[in-house]
Amino acid sequence: MRLASSLDSTAAIPRPENLGTFAQHLPQEWIEQALQATGTATIRKRRLPAEHVIWVVLGMALFRDRSIVEIVDKLDLALPGAGEAPIAPSAVPQARARLGEEPMAWLFGHSAKHWAHASADRHRWRGLALYGVDGTALRVPDTVENRTHFGSAKGRTQSGYPMARVVALMSVRSHLLAAARFGSFTLGEHSYANELWPEVPDRSLTIVDRGFFNPGVLIPLSRAGQDRHWLTRAKKNTRWRVLKRLGRMDELVEMEVSRQARQKDPTLPKVFVARAIRYQRKGFPPTSHGTALVTILLCYARAIGIVVRACHPSLGAARKARSLAIS
Repeated sequence: MRLASSLDSTAAIPRPENLGTFAQHLPQEWIEQALQATGTATIRKRRLPAEHVIWVVLGMALFRDRSIVEIVDKLDLALPGAGEAPIAPSAVPQARARLGEEPMAWLFGHSAKHWAHASADRHRWRGLALYGVDGTALRVPDTVENRTHFGSAKGRTQSGYPMARVVALMSVRSHLLAAARFGSFTLGEHSYANELWPEVPDRSLTIVDRGFFNPGVLIPLSRAGQDRHWLTRAKKNTRWRVLKRLGRMDELVEMEVSRQARQKDPTLPKVFVARAIRYQRKGFPPTSHGTALVTILLCYARAIGIVVRACHPSLGAARKARSLAIS
């Protein structure tokens, strides 16, 4: 699952006619808590109090083709004023500036944790909550401040826009974001992934892109909690030593941690044990490690189900996975 394609799919969703359906899932007390937690609750009486400005920002995201003043009018967010005069257009961006970013960040984090973790808990697989981690880059407005803070992609020429790096933790079944980290494009995705690991719950399996296949990234994920596992595809240049053959195309392996990784994090071990399970997809030529899944999920009943689903994502194969896991 690619984060960039998921964001593109979200952006392509038709605009709703109103916020009613969305508002049913966003309790008013969450908005009040966001304002209280960040100290931005409205004290003096305004025509656009802080709790209404939050809905303005949410409306800006859902009605991206409309002006901010039109959104206020459409959602009927302004409180009655003297003589029922319409709100001044200049008052809306001023209210948005007063709100700041902290309440929206708090509300995003709170709702993401509630919705995504609840989804992962409902759709557990063999007792494990399933998550995915992936990264992408987003263009941000071309300003001097953004180029200084975020940087930009550099090749033969500098990119036309500043770029922000994004790495997200999401529920695999629903694609709901559980947490995200944004920052400078000059930092790699590994740095932001390590910031996400405290958000991963125990009794979980996190599927990561093979670009994250790095002991300095994956070992901290598994050792920070209980029954926390990861799964990724092996790279073509991945090397390991076979400790034990567990079955056909199924091996217990030992991998070395590079000296450079241990210099960055002295707590890393020199070697770690994982499971390498090869698979062959019909119509594709056989290769070495390029078609292998590597995981620290060592339970046979769980691991064999992963491989059969990866090779044959059909209902019949899913039944076969269950029968193999039981036998």
